[in-house]
Amino acid sequence: MGEGIMAENFSEHLKKSVKNFAKNEFSLLLEENTVANTLETIRREGLPDGVVYFYVGDAEGRLVGVLPSRRLLTAAPEKKLCELMIRRVISVPERASLLDACELFVLYKLLAIPIVDTERRLTGIVDISVFTEEILSFDDKPSTDEIFQTIGFHVGELKNASIWKSFRYRFPWLLTTIGGGILCAAVSNHFASTLESRIILALFMTLVLGLGESVCAQSMALALQQLHGGQVTGKWFLTALKKEFFAALLLGLSCGGLVGMVVWLTKGDTPAAWAIGSSVLASVVFACLIGLSIPSFFRSLHLDPRVASGPLALALADVCTLFCYFSVAQSVL
Repeated sequence: MGEGIMAENFSEHLKKSVKNFAKNEFSLLLEENTVANTLETIRREGLPDGVVYFYVGDAEGRLVGVLPSRRLLTAAPEKKLCELMIRRVISVPERASLLDACELFVLYKLLAIPIVDTERRLTGIVDISVFTEEILSFDDKPSTDEIFQTIGFHVGELKNASIWKSFRYRFPWLLTTIGGGILCAAVSNHFASTLESRIILALFMTLVLGLGESVCAQSMALALQQLHGGQVTGKWFLTALKKEFFAALLLGLSCGGLVGMVVWLTKGDTPAAWAIGSSVLASVVFACLIGLSIPSFFRSLHLDPRVASGPLALALADVCTLFCYFSVAQSVL
């Protein structure tokens, strides 16, 4: 597959239909079946290789839910799958491109995404391997390097490195991620009472974090492009900051309005819709400014911003996003 990608433009390759990369072996469970019947069927027929999620369909084969393995294994035998499944399923239509699927993997942090036809019948599965394989098998060194520099190391340094050298280059940046995760846990713990009193906040927390990371990565990519070969001056930074702020404001208003509308339409909870929508606005603005500021800061210290800024910017974006999310929710709700 790598040779085929080398022979064409990468952007054109990403426009290919996601159906070309689909796996046709999947398990579709019936929503009216009980847990006992389902487990018996699984034992008798087995599971396809690489199964990650259990998908649930109706009598006509339409995708109606996704069933976490934990729920299936711990529920009472007489429970029906329709009582246990999660009805909000992230799926991709058959007409979608490979790029559309890759964007969903980044946004929702899923390991597999179902492919559906116009009547929402499950026709295939695309898993996370297609995202990593399509990116890393493309023989374009600058593009591949930029991808790895965003997460904290330079491919050239590790190409022929020993195990110990590889560890020394990669582990420090993982500490940044761990530190960010611990801070996120601390923020969540601080607002534990708010989260417990309004369970709806937990439902949209992953979406809000995904938006924050996505816009931070976008801002960081734009900043790195502008900083390439140049130096940071006060005038340049203030101009870039002003431009990024207004762009972030438009992005935040659009995303916040859309998410707030979804909350209101699905839950009918106006205060929660205002709180979540407003927190999205605030978190998007902060994430954009972080994505610009961190690379600029490292460039001002004469450090390579491509290698140093990625893990730190994304970790800070996560912490700020969670803090905005819970702070706004606590004040409004």
